[in-house]
Amino acid sequence: MKHNLLWKFASLLVVLSFVFAACGAPATEAPAATEAPAATEAPAEPAPAEEVSLRWRTRPDNQEEIDVYSNISAELDAEMEGITLTYEPGGTEGANYQEQLRAEVAAGTAPDVFWIPGTDVADFATRGLILNAADLAAATDGYSADAFYPGPMAHLTYNPETAASGAESGALWGLPRDVSTFALYLNLDLIAEAGAPDPRELAAKGEWDWDAFLEVAQKTRALGSDIYGYGASAWWGPYGVWLNAAGGGFFNAERTACALNTPESLAGLDFQRALYADYDVATPYGEDPEPPFRAGKVAMFQNGRWATPGVRTVEFNWDVVELPKGPNVTQGNWLFWGAYVINAKTEHPEEAWKLVQALTTAQTQGKVAALGANIPSRQSQEAFDAFLTFTPPANNQAFLNGLADSPATEGPLWAGSWPEYDKIMGPAIQAVLTGSKSVDDFGATICDEADKVFVK
Repeated sequence: MKHNLLWKFASLLVVLSFVFAACGAPATEAPAATEAPAATEAPAEPAPAEEVSLRWRTRPDNQEEIDVYSNISAELDAEMEGITLTYEPGGTEGANYQEQLRAEVAAGTAPDVFWIPGTDVADFATRGLILNAADLAAATDGYSADAFYPGPMAHLTYNPETAASGAESGALWGLPRDVSTFALYLNLDLIAEAGAPDPRELAAKGEWDWDAFLEVAQKTRALGSDIYGYGASAWWGPYGVWLNAAGGGFFNAERTACALNTPESLAGLDFQRALYADYDVATPYGEDPEPPFRAGKVAMFQNGRWATPGVRTVEFNWDVVELPKGPNVTQGNWLFWGAYVINAKTEHPEEAWKLVQALTTAQTQGKVAALGANIPSRQSQEAFDAFLTFTPPANNQAFLNGLADSPATEGPLWAGSWPEYDKIMGPAIQAVLTGSKSVDDFGATICDEADKVFVK
């Protein structure tokens, strides 16, 4: 079109020149018509690719863990062409983090990608709050669910419409960020001052059980009124290990009914109650035990690998040991995991999927693990061997011993509502551990209420 207009304009000039000559213009020789020069166009500049901005969020345990993920975000931001990242640290341990995300997704203000605990995957998926990334994964070269631990992937690939799980289920709700088990963070100075046996040595000899744990807790508690033998946070993970180690647990084997009232579960709960009431060795239930531990006032602090960055800042001698074995001859540990998931309302699903992949590569997981925050969720001996070098703590094997001790896999309730179950269970157990309800009264009523959350 541009060429035709130029030709027409040139021709018009020629015609006008003849008209002016015929109308009495001075007699001069008409200039020879010349061929109009070929119009040329400068090569079009390629339009700059539109930069996509993505927000992502985790639930860090402390400022040091915030720093870990902030650094990871900055590194990925520099590597991912066309994508700008903004990292948002969420709240600390507790269900309020998930409740806020639910509200934000509904309001259209949630991040594009966020981490949620494994327990909450079913709730977010069935509410339509997170994207099913199965099609995105199917179109991705090199993606394989087999690269990750099978326990988390069984839940992340569960299709509630068909009750099928696995690579062919047509469902993928996210990718696991990490795995972890509980360990006891030890203040070795307090333990030595109290003349208590070293838990690491007892574990190496196969003598680290509930009785030995109680001995260490009592001896260190005797050091002073402001010194405690044991501390744990007030959520389902810490109190669940005592139920598990006694042979009980939260649910039946099919995860379709409450099992909090079994004799084994009640025995585990009663032992934990005694730590607070009868023996008085534990920090007050409901108070955060991490600050007093880091201040040198707690001998044994129960937490996951994610607490390591914060503990690395303490000035006393410390290490970790696996949980003591209970009557069921297991630690009662958990295989904790959480997943990066995609906001169902994101405007950039393909870019969000790229971010989820980038956050779960072996390289990224290795960086996070080296900084102390987790154990890689990709299963390989190479990852295990590397993990053992990420010190302190010196006894990283304690976390791997927890993984090898048949831990209960943290998981959602596809047959019910985990958030509702937790709302019933948590306050009832807190009532026992703070002395306002007896274990017998707890057992008499808890499952009548808790069973209401299951789909009948």
